[in-house]
Amino acid sequence: MISPLSSVVLFHLGPVPISEGVVVTWGIMAMLVLASVLLTRRLSLRPSPTQAFLELVVEAVDSQIRDTMRVEPGPYRAFIGTLFLFIFVANWTSLVPGVDPPTAHLETDAALALLVFLAVIWFGVRAGGMRGYFASFASPTIFMVPLNIVESVTRSFSMMVRLFGNVMSGVFVVGIVLSLAGLLVPIPLMALDLLTGAVQAYIFAVLAMVFIAGVVEDAKPSADDPERKSP
Repeated sequence: MISPLSSVVLFHLGPVPISEGVVVTWGIMAMLVLASVLLTRRLSLRPSPTQAFLELVVEAVDSQIRDTMRVEPGPYRAFIGTLFLFIFVANWTSLVPGVDPPTAHLETDAALALLVFLAVIWFGVRAGGMRGYFASFASPTIFMVPLNIVESVTRSFSMMVRLFGNVMSGVFVVGIVLSLAGLLVPIPLMALDLLTGAVQAYIFAVLAMVFIAGVVEDAKPSADDPERKSP
């Protein structure tokens, strides 16, 4: 089995090597885009079973955002929902023979953690402007600025390591048992691996919501602070 710290290069785009994980990621992205177009092009007031299922999924995402972030889900639905769906599908690509989940490779998890890091900045600036966002690092006191800056980086790093470790370990265990015990014995482990993949997608999305909610709450103008109120 190839180490997750290394990448199998399939081809080059000029000087840029394109690895197997990148190709699988592109395939997942294309599949999600195509599915979203096909499944939403004929929406109606009398939903079909497919539309009813999609509405149930959207409502579940909205409910989770409300419960976790204590805000209306509209501004956050697209990012959180897409993040969860991508990780969920990526983790379950282990069902495809010969395909390693892209989330079992460090570069994919680093990219996902970077997206969350940038999203925290984006929603923080959107909630309180540049001044409100940078002022959030001084919460609860100005002496916390260095620690809060370090925390904003390390928490994204911890998300990357958590997702990588859990998905990669599941792939390794199933691969080792498969090579030693044959085809049918690892099936319970594969089922457990799929459950772990779904749980990790959920945890990653929830952590993203918690981090975004924290910076939005700290950055938004306070009712008793007229200098931070929006004009």
